[in-house]
Amino acid sequence: MAAVGSGGSPAAAGPGAVSAGTLEPGTTTAAHRRLKYISLAVLVVQNASLILSIRYARTLPGDRFFATTAVVMAEVLKGLTCLLLLFAQKRGNVKHLVLFLHEAVLVQYVDTLKLAVPSLIYTLQNNLQYVAISNLPAATFQVTYQLKILTTALFSVLMLNRSLSRLQWASLLLLFTGVAIVQAQQAGGGSPRPLDQNPGAGLAAVVASCLSSGFAGVYFEKILKGSSGSVWLRNLQLGLFGTALGLVGLWWAEGTAVAHRGFFFGYTPAVWGVVLNQAFGGLLVAVVVKYADNILKGFATSLSIVLSTVASIRLFGFHVDPLFALGAGLVIGAVYLYSLPRGAAKAIASASASTSGPCTHQQPPGQPPPPQLSSHRGDVSTEPFLPKLLTKVKGS
Repeated sequence: MAAVGSGGSPAAAGPGAVSAGTLEPGTTTAAHRRLKYISLAVLVVQNASLILSIRYARTLPGDRFFATTAVVMAEVLKGLTCLLLLFAQKRGNVKHLVLFLHEAVLVQYVDTLKLAVPSLIYTLQNNLQYVAISNLPAATFQVTYQLKILTTALFSVLMLNRSLSRLQWASLLLLFTGVAIVQAQQAGGGSPRPLDQNPGAGLAAVVASCLSSGFAGVYFEKILKGSSGSVWLRNLQLGLFGTALGLVGLWWAEGTAVAHRGFFFGYTPAVWGVVLNQAFGGLLVAVVVKYADNILKGFATSLSIVLSTVASIRLFGFHVDPLFALGAGLVIGAVYLYSLPRGAAKAIASASASTSGPCTHQQPPGQPPPPQLSSHRGDVSTEPFLPKLLTKVKGS
């Protein structure tokens, strides 16, 4: 399940957050620059490591763990972490914490119930990721999974009445083309694959995961827009539903096998690494995204694709042929173009138009310049959107 984006929530900033009002301007700039680079590194490592660790754990020889139990454990650990953070916010006062949770979860039960739908979808998405990564090379999955940008954009247009720039529409077309090329390479058998892999099932799982990711992210934003709940409270509520729904999915899909072999059957240090990555990775990203603008998110996604590909070559013997390189290059370029702020996108469009004739959409004299992009998650009128980082990366 993806973690709720931090946006401008005070809780997301944490005790070490940089406050522009308490530091000298030069210090603020230097500190913010360092935080941006740290955010970039964290986003790259988390985006790539989760996929690689799942792939590694699923291809190890020996008993294979039950993916449904890993999903449940990740939700339990995530919920407990958020509970501890809320406990710390209440200065260790158990009574205040209990009263707060009673008010936020039970009294305001309508808001709590609204989270059942995205939680169900995120739980489904996490299980689908295991299916997809078990049947596709890590690099192929990482490239194909960027279709979540396309699904999020389409759902945002349909459900939030957002508008996309021409450059964004072009980047989405470029993204789809790149993914199609990568999948054509995969279908053509560009790399040798184990006999137990089913690329068709992997593709179906990743497409379903992208659809669920896009819908859940936009739905979550739509129903909770303007909500005053902290990032940790929302993740705790999602964790409660995620644990319950994950147990239902476990019982339905693998209940008999789990009852016979045990909940932790097949668990190794590598499997626990996957569970911890899923549990804490999303929460960590929810915090660092506060310091990462959309261009940085695009760079992080692009670099994670490169990192996943390089690691796949070393760890799994993945072969990069020209067709895969072309498709991955198109996807990386599309992610970067889509993440550009609208001001930069208009500048590119104007520069392109100036080569064929005078620009007819100049700023009228005396008119104020267009508003700058806001880093606050609630400013949905001007902020370009990227999937899952508003809410993950369900998975991230």
